[in-house]
Amino acid sequence: MEEKIKSPWPGPAGLIPVTSGRADDANVINRHYLDHLMVEMRVIDSVEPDLTTEILGRKFSSPIMMPAFSHLNKVGKDGRKPMQAYAKAAKEMNLLNWVGMEPDSEYAAIVDVGAPTVRIIKPFADHDVIRKQIAFAEAHGAFAVGIDVDHIAGRDGHFDIVDGQSLATVTSGDLKRYAESTPLPFIAKGVLSVADAVKAKDAGCKAIVVSHHHGRIPFGVPPTFILPDIKRALAGSGVAVFVDCGIDSGYDAYKALALGADAVAVGRGILSPLLKEGKDGVVKKVRRMNEQLKEMMMYTGIADTHSFDPTVIHHS
Repeated sequence: MEEKIKSPWPGPAGLIPVTSGRADDANVINRHYLDHLMVEMRVIDSVEPDLTTEILGRKFSSPIMMPAFSHLNKVGKDGRKPMQAYAKAAKEMNLLNWVGMEPDSEYAAIVDVGAPTVRIIKPFADHDVIRKQIAFAEAHGAFAVGIDVDHIAGRDGHFDIVDGQSLATVTSGDLKRYAESTPLPFIAKGVLSVADAVKAKDAGCKAIVVSHHHGRIPFGVPPTFILPDIKRALAGSGVAVFVDCGIDSGYDAYKALALGADAVAVGRGILSPLLKEGKDGVVKKVRRMNEQLKEMMMYTGIADTHSFDPTVIHHS
């Protein structure tokens, strides 16, 4: 069980989920898959690339986005606020910021940093909670809002309970009502199949995040494995396709972008520098990722983020 694994992270057990390392751990499967995606070289006529990326109608300096972390202010030492720290990094670098499960007061303080921010809401059984959090996000200038469609089951096979609140399945009808209830782009996070991607599109979602949410599902397929199928299924729909899980380097980001992602979110890759060095640690990490991404783009003849070609990727 996950709770028996010694965590390298501060805070109460389970606050920051850990990787079990077992065969059923989707994080292990994902890391193995990413590491076995090989890249061919196309250097003749290559140019220095431009990372400028349009995400949901706004231009950002890179297709690398911040993660939808939750609760990290609970582990900040000496008054530090890690959630605000990575929002400050996003603002400084002109990156899209994301926030996961946070009470309204914490969310407001994060948004006040000034980075364009997506709020991701848990699939609470009480739909009024979801509607109120959507409205709060609107009132506080959110860039977009969405829901974790994948966080439903607990390890006991019942609907999960988080911070004393029961979670529940998000139906197609629920998604449609949420998407229609707000003028903000609505995002389904935790899509790991063509079937759910099409349902999200049909419900009016403007974007999806292809993700297994740090291994929520045992033996989960890697997001980059299912990504090309999802991209084909959504072709021409206008739905943006984002990817997370295991994007720890610019090389990982390149592979996901080449396979069809419109942008990627870094997660655990910034966690250690964030907790150790705050904003400056995140900035250093993402700058290095941008350098690695540009390096791979130059080696494969990709001039900008609109020109990625999946045929450069081969599975070893």
